Amino acid sequence: MPSVVVTGGSGKAGRAAIREFLLRGYDVLNVDVAPPQEAVCHFLRADLTDFGEAVDALQLAAGTIDRRRAPIGTPAAVVHMAGIPAPGLASDATVFQNNLISTYNVFSAATRAGLKRVVWAASETAYGLPFSRTPPAFAPVTEQHRLAPENGYALAKVLCERMATEMNRWNPGTRFVGLRISNIFEEKDYATIGEFWKDPALRKWNLWSWVDSRDVGLACRLAVEADVPGADVFTIAAADTLMKIPSRKLMADQFPDVPITGEIGEFETLLSISKAKQVLGYTPVHTWRASAHAN
Repeated sequence: MPSVVVTGGSGKAGRAAIREFLLRGYDVLNVDVAPPQEAVCHFLRADLTDFGEAVDALQLAAGTIDRRRAPIGTPAAVVHMAGIPAPGLASDATVFQNNLISTYNVFSAATRAGLKRVVWAASETAYGLPFSRTPPAFAPVTEQHRLAPENGYALAKVLCERMATEMNRWNPGTRFVGLRISNIFEEKDYATIGEFWKDPALRKWNLWSWVDSRDVGLACRLAVEADVPGADVFTIAAADTLMKIPSRKLMADQFPDVPITGEIGEFETLLSISKAKQVLGYTPVHTWRASAHAN
């Protein structure tokens, strides 16, 4: 049975990743400071801002401390979803410090434990969100867009991307996949989407992008399984926007001076997922348009 460690497995993205891995037959260890709401897999409490706890957690999972105490088989990867999940949930300095240090600790612990793959939660904020302050350089936004972090949360994510590149250079045997995840919605959140239709400017800050948590879980599994060399990043979003207005018209109305590059489907996401499709095989399954809240 393949095994994987999911950090932050008690949170929204982590729960979705754990469900996806369990459905695919993986043995999973959830490493988090908070216990899960449901005990669906092995759980280990650890504060990942503490380097020693991070190292011990991954070495225990990998069986390098004591094979007899290892909670799962030798893990194929660590999926790092832990951290403060958005700006504004604590002071900017606290968010920056927590997310940067915990990610350094997990990356370093993974290389020490000899794990072959690290998948981690990068962020759409790397592109310069909120776009309501500074417009995007072009749309749809691809991974080639400039990086323009606007707060401590985004800055930590951008620095972690560089960290992944350098740690892979130091330790080529550990490969890193960063997922620039859009605003995560669970199915229960679909009921709130209609509020955005009253004023398209409410969601221009991230080009009306979103992603279902279940598709985040899918992306995590694909990122573990795909043959991605070195250290790379991929945008993970839904296939469509949150709006009933066509994507091209949204851009014309809200960002008339931003150039449109390439073709855009009627309601297609303006945070391009083409690279994730091509390299990871990521095709999002879920859309609010198929739900009871679409009318």
